Amino acid sequence: MPIHQRVVVERGLRSGFPIIVAVHSTALGQALGGCRLAVYPDWRAGLDDALRLSEAMTAKTALAGLPNGGGKTVVALPADQTVDRRAVLHDVGDVIQGLGGVYATGPDVGTGPDDMQTIGERTNHVLCRSGDSSPGTAAGAVAALRAIVADRFGSPRLEGRSCAVLGVGRVGTHLIELLTTAGMRVIASDVDASRRTVAESRGATWTDPQSCLTAEVDVLVPAALGGLLTATTVPTLRCGAVAGPANNQLDRPETADLLYESGILWAPDVVVSAGGIIHAVATELHHETPEQVAARIDGIGHTLSGILDAARETSSTPAAAATRLVDFLIGDIPVPAMTAC
Repeated sequence: MPIHQRVVVERGLRSGFPIIVAVHSTALGQALGGCRLAVYPDWRAGLDDALRLSEAMTAKTALAGLPNGGGKTVVALPADQTVDRRAVLHDVGDVIQGLGGVYATGPDVGTGPDDMQTIGERTNHVLCRSGDSSPGTAAGAVAALRAIVADRFGSPRLEGRSCAVLGVGRVGTHLIELLTTAGMRVIASDVDASRRTVAESRGATWTDPQSCLTAEVDVLVPAALGGLLTATTVPTLRCGAVAGPANNQLDRPETADLLYESGILWAPDVVVSAGGIIHAVATELHHETPEQVAARIDGIGHTLSGILDAARETSSTPAAAATRLVDFLIGDIPVPAMTAC
């Protein structure tokens, strides 16, 4: 994929914190990507995160069939200072407004619809001010799970299958409810033990995070922060496949090869996690009906199936097949390996 189109790092005039906006690509249209408020050891670590996440958003929007590129906002918060949230969010809005419309933001880790309302006081380039994108993200993950189960086990039926959901935040909670309703046996965990009641009330069996990660299940479903799959954790996995809505699941690209060599089928997270952005764009920008939006989100399963087929035909990893398709869609290579839905 191409290098980043534009990267801005500004010290907020109100908050004093570094506001980082990375615009990876606008080849297909306005760049989109969430606003992340998180603690980092220093602003450079936040910049690294913004660069990785914005590149992933280019892949996500392209594979979702959206006329958009990828971007990301990261505010690198210190661990030991009081944060004036309103001041930070107004600083974010000013930086985004200064980009002249090439990028629009939305919720991410550490932010929600209320925060988008506050950012919207300084810029119009913001999505999800009045709605939660997590149900759409969860619905897209279910579509992907049906595709991965069909590829791995021969049938898209989730009933009777087992999974381990690691992360019981907004998306994870919706996802557990959808999966148990579909008849899956769900094990769940979160680093926040207070989420146990939420998980159990939706039919999941609670365990500790390490046991969830290494559970003997059909599918491991990462639904929290990224970097979960590493050279250390992959050998401990006892699942047949990995498919979840967490972003940046691989600590490094080479980990995709390790999963492949271990016989574990990995669904690229840029495909699995696209339901939220599809919902936001289709609803807020294109004003589509709920039925049209649902059909778009369900198409994630078709896209993933095509990527898995292309990987098998070329004896490559799903990650490599997805990258080839993204390069074609944004114009970096002349011949497609496959076509997206």
